[in-house]
Amino acid sequence: MQTFDLAARGLRELNQTLHAVKGTTNQTAWEIINTKGSHAIAVGVDAPLDITVHGTTGYYCAGMNKQATIRIKGHAGPGVAENMMSGAVIVDGNASQYAGATGRGGLLVIKGNASSRCGVSMKGIDIVVHGNIGHMSAFMAQSGSLVVLGDAGDALGDSLYEARLFVRGKVKSLGSDCIEKEMRPEHLELLEDLLRRGEATGKARPEEFRRYGSARQLYNFNIDNASAY
Repeated sequence: MQTFDLAARGLRELNQTLHAVKGTTNQTAWEIINTKGSHAIAVGVDAPLDITVHGTTGYYCAGMNKQATIRIKGHAGPGVAENMMSGAVIVDGNASQYAGATGRGGLLVIKGNASSRCGVSMKGIDIVVHGNIGHMSAFMAQSGSLVVLGDAGDALGDSLYEARLFVRGKVKSLGSDCIEKEMRPEHLELLEDLLRRGEATGKARPEEFRRYGSARQLYNFNIDNASAY
């Protein structure tokens, strides 16, 4: 286990060190201490590392993550795992606004609550939130899955494309073009896998969730009218 003291060595050296690890060492286990709410911790990692961040972080922690597993032992500021490509980011506490924004792949797990715009414009990422999410979550979400064990705020899934939304608790309101959809066997199977990967097995059962998706009324292109274009 490699220990990096952020207070002593600074953010620039941390990220440069993690970037340089790519394919050059078998030292894959890292811990980062004395975070003190610093921003942009462990951004742009592109290696199969196992990184534990001890403490609360500022904005964009684990942004653009690729391959690494990053666990935050505290709360995360705005934009955690923003534009993540692959790997996993696990937040043991709460996450601020736009968690997982524009994420293209990988898994984001939030053990507490997430604030507004969770999963905004998500493009393939899977997000599992053990608590509640705030308003305008999954706004313009294109693909991937958002699983919420708690409640969802106003305008869930506004202007949604093809992302899959699963909520166990109450939804305050649905956004434009977002509707409740039938929960079919393939969705229960998918949800069971997401709960397992999201460290939520035993906390909820797939049958307890409702599924939401796009009504497809805001699309500019309608396949049923293809001959008219």
